[in-house]
Parts: sequence; structure tokens; C-alpha cells
Amino acid sequence: MITNEVQYRATKAHLERFEAAAANIEARPGKRTKLERLELDAVRAQADDLRAELADFDLLRGGAVSTFDAPSLEELSTVLVKARIARGWTQRELAEALGMAEQQIQRYEANEYRSTSLARLCDIANALGVTVAQHAELKPSAA
Repeated sequence: MITNEVQYRATKAHLERFEAAAANIEARPGKRTKLERLELDAVRAQADDLRAELADFDLLRGGAVSTFDAPSLEELSTVLVKARIARGWTQRELAEALGMAEQQIQRYEANEYRSTSLARLCDIANALGVTVAQHAELKPSAA
């Protein structure tokens, strides 16, 4: 998942390289070998993945998304990053709203908020204007 403009630009650059690689493979004369077909398929698949990541970031950044699914508590980190992007905030702006250094937000997001306390997660959600509604269910005992 792309979380900031630097990653967005890097992903675009990677996509351009994959597209150029695909074009080079396609431009080879003669019938493609099985290995070349596999290589082309792999390059195209990677390019498609990068296009999807760029499109997701563009959609979030465009402000068209205002609700996010988090099927598990572990996915709350993704929701917070998506909410920040959809809000149009940079990591720096979120840090300023929380009175902390931008690097701390970068660290939080880089490790998917794993080292963040519940209180801090609540502060971040509140700063972003995110309301979280979680359904909790007790799993059946394995016994």
C-alpha cells in the first residue's frame, strides 16, 4: 500500500520500468520461448499490481472514499493510513495535529502501528475524525 507522495512517485517510476521491460520483451523478434512468455507474464503481473496500488492511492487522495472496512483489529492500521490519505493529510500534517514529529508518524505507519499504544491509536483516529465501530465475536473453543 502506498502511504505517501514519495512512495507514489517511486511506484510510478517502477511501473515505467516494468512497462519498458514488457515492451522490450514484446519487441524481440521471432516466436517467444516459454521462458520469455513466463517472463512477460511476470512483468505484466507486477505492472498490474503497481497500477492497482497507484489507482487506490489516487482514489483515496481524490477524497471519494469516506468509509473503510477493517475485518479485524489488525487491519485498523490500514484504515488509519487510508483515512489520513482520504482526508488529504500528509504524514507531517497528522504529526502536527498530534503535536509530534513527522518521523514518528512515518515510523508508526512503516510498522503498521504495531508499536503504538491503544491510547495513541485513539488520538490518531480522533485527529483524523475517524469513527470506528467494531463487532466483537467470541470464537468457539477448540476443545
